[in-house]
Amino acid sequence: MAGKREENPAGSSNNLRGDVLRVLGVLKVATVEQIQQIAAPHLSYRHSDKPTPSKRKQARTASHTGALSDLRKHGLAENGGQIPDGDTLRNLTPMGLKAASYELGRPVGEMGNPARGAGRTGASHPMTVNEAVLALLRPKPDLSQLASEPADVLAAAQAAVDAPAGLGTIASYTTEVALPATGTWSNPGKGGAQADILITAPEDGVPLLFVEIDNCYESAQVLAAKIDKYMRFCQRKVKDVDGKERPIWRTRWWAPDGRNGDQPHPPLLLVFNRIGPRNPNTVIAQLAELTQRHWKGTAYEGGFHMYDGKLPIVVTGMKQLKEHGPAGAIFRRFGRPQNQTLLEAIGNPRREAHAARQQAEHEARQREYKKQLRRAAEQQRAERESRRPVCAGCGTRFTDARWKAIEPAGWGAPRETHPHLCDDCKQRAVTAECQAEQAGHEHQENDQAVPEQKPTGWLSRLR
Repeated sequence: MAGKREENPAGSSNNLRGDVLRVLGVLKVATVEQIQQIAAPHLSYRHSDKPTPSKRKQARTASHTGALSDLRKHGLAENGGQIPDGDTLRNLTPMGLKAASYELGRPVGEMGNPARGAGRTGASHPMTVNEAVLALLRPKPDLSQLASEPADVLAAAQAAVDAPAGLGTIASYTTEVALPATGTWSNPGKGGAQADILITAPEDGVPLLFVEIDNCYESAQVLAAKIDKYMRFCQRKVKDVDGKERPIWRTRWWAPDGRNGDQPHPPLLLVFNRIGPRNPNTVIAQLAELTQRHWKGTAYEGGFHMYDGKLPIVVTGMKQLKEHGPAGAIFRRFGRPQNQTLLEAIGNPRREAHAARQQAEHEARQREYKKQLRRAAEQQRAERESRRPVCAGCGTRFTDARWKAIEPAGWGAPRETHPHLCDDCKQRAVTAECQAEQAGHEHQENDQAVPEQKPTGWLSRLR
């Protein structure tokens, strides 16, 4: 134990240090409280008996603070300045990013760069990115860790567990992802985009989603230029390892082909955090008009659109996102008149509804066709039964085999001897005939056995 304490003076466990590495490997820079909320959400419901919010916060984050201290000792983490409310920012060193890559199961080349210096200006944008990750992830507390807590605390934790789930796990998220329109993944050229967040959670219906965060400082024109870069990246094709050309994003991430006969680009979610001077509603209206060529689909009969080669663009507000999460009807896709859930907004529910109607109509036609076939078969069986012969002896109907036996056969086939009798009656008739024939033979044999008598009397003398 003494050796372990000397190696990790703060006494952190491997699991706690792994939690910190995973979270900072994704977020790049975060406060201890943000690390705790993602890695151990049940701790947010503990220490409710502490007298002040600051003491409750200190108690909740103590274990992860210790883990960060031990990681700093090993040169894996460092302090990165402060945010306006006084919380210290933490980030990984290059060696820490390498350690985090093992924890996350990602290649080191996909980990990005350390976030050194992010706290010098307050890190308002990285903090908003972290808030968006928390709002989309919506970590659930482990109720088994709260069994001894008061009833009101358990009720609050239960409400969080019962609330709609978020998307994926922390390993489903990546931040500051370069999307090269030119150059390579490791050395992007000019003209490419950088996604604030990238989500890969196919198990939750989101195979690939780009997320752009705006603190309402940028104009619609600046955002439209960013979307142009996203579009250039999505349209870029490269030769894959099999020698075939594919969109460059498919060489790194998986997503199914379009289910509806089209292949849209991966969707882009814009999250507006209203802390800057610009009105997001005005910016969104202008942005939709400026980028219409990128997102507008082709209308089809049936009330749906197809989006082959288009970039689905969805917008929402940070306040709504934190309150309702991805399952809330708070997302507006450009070109659609109403809010939807995230899965509906990035999908094509009208096309799917149309396809479902077509499938239902097809199945209804198939059922009607089968019903007609059954009726025709039943009618055929009834007509055939009406023609089935009846035995002239006992009055029963012929079996199928007997009926087939009495039907006319080829020229060389033997003639049916009793066509009006069933099998049983035929057998009896044949038996009776055999017995009669045998009796006739016996009578004839008896006649032949009696000797011939010569005539006598006066007539014989006249011969």
